[in-house]
Amino acid sequence: MSIFKTQEIGSLKKPSWLLEFLRSSASEEEKKAALDDASFVNLKMLEHIGLDFVYDGEARRVEMYELPAKFIHGFEFVGRVRSWDNKYYKKARVIDEVSFVKNYHLEEFIFVKEHASKTPKIPVTGAYTLMDWSYNEYYDSREELALDLAKNIINRILKELEGVGMQVVQIDEPAATTHPSEMNMFAEVFNEQVKGINAKINTHICYSGDEYASLMPVIPDLKAKHFALEFANRDLNNIGVDDVSRPGYRALKAFKEYASDREIGLGVLDVHSDFIEPPELIRDRILYAVKILGDPSKVYVNPDCGLRTRKREIAFAKLKNMIKGVKLAEAALR
Repeated sequence: MSIFKTQEIGSLKKPSWLLEFLRSSASEEEKKAALDDASFVNLKMLEHIGLDFVYDGEARRVEMYELPAKFIHGFEFVGRVRSWDNKYYKKARVIDEVSFVKNYHLEEFIFVKEHASKTPKIPVTGAYTLMDWSYNEYYDSREELALDLAKNIINRILKELEGVGMQVVQIDEPAATTHPSEMNMFAEVFNEQVKGINAKINTHICYSGDEYASLMPVIPDLKAKHFALEFANRDLNNIGVDDVSRPGYRALKAFKEYASDREIGLGVLDVHSDFIEPPELIRDRILYAVKILGDPSKVYVNPDCGLRTRKREIAFAKLKNMIKGVKLAEAALR
């Protein structure tokens, strides 16, 4: 029996054939069929690699912010801005009270659920991040906008997804720690969006400038069981399970202090590098986490973030080595 559960975080780079086809003069019906094909291929590849929790690489999504903003009344796109690397997204301004237009994740989740042989874990962009990445030109405060998004949009989406079989949801909040003074507000907004949800609630918070120092004290207040966090991007590529070899994982000590009752989604793959981590390096990152946290059952293994910044062959090679590293770690603990 496996000790560690494995998962992806969200996005994969879209295959070139899909992008070309979506730009073609094909009918909407033909384009939908192409998206179905891409979703199925991604899902089955992730299952074949051996992940325990899977999705479809967000094959149908343009971008994690742009898709929600397109289907929320009150948002109006104003231009493109850079997010990271050379990736851009269309940014919107909020010019009216936000209200629900449609569940923009319902169709994709139903498709994945019908075709998945493993447990699907759907990523959903959270209300705080949607607020932070938008220009607020209507509400009196950032908090008012975020709470409206949490109560009227995200909570409704989650309840509808739960109604069609969602068992695990990953709330993506990459903006959470970018304003340390707002962490209490973030916690309030986060809890509003998951109110009444019985599915397992994960959250993914990436690339904290303060190594999650501002996040840790509010973790006990957050209604999330599982925290998928970034570590590998800060780490060395040396083999070893000591503090000197694993500087990227220092935040685990604070996690043990504040979140000993929660699960950690341990980022072991750097998604901003083509370096394919050897299984032995992944093994030692996992073993170091167990050394700090003590309970291997609370350690899940995943990339730092979504892998859409990497070529598909690099992303899949990284994930394959991740599974090999997990097996090495399990063997070392037996």
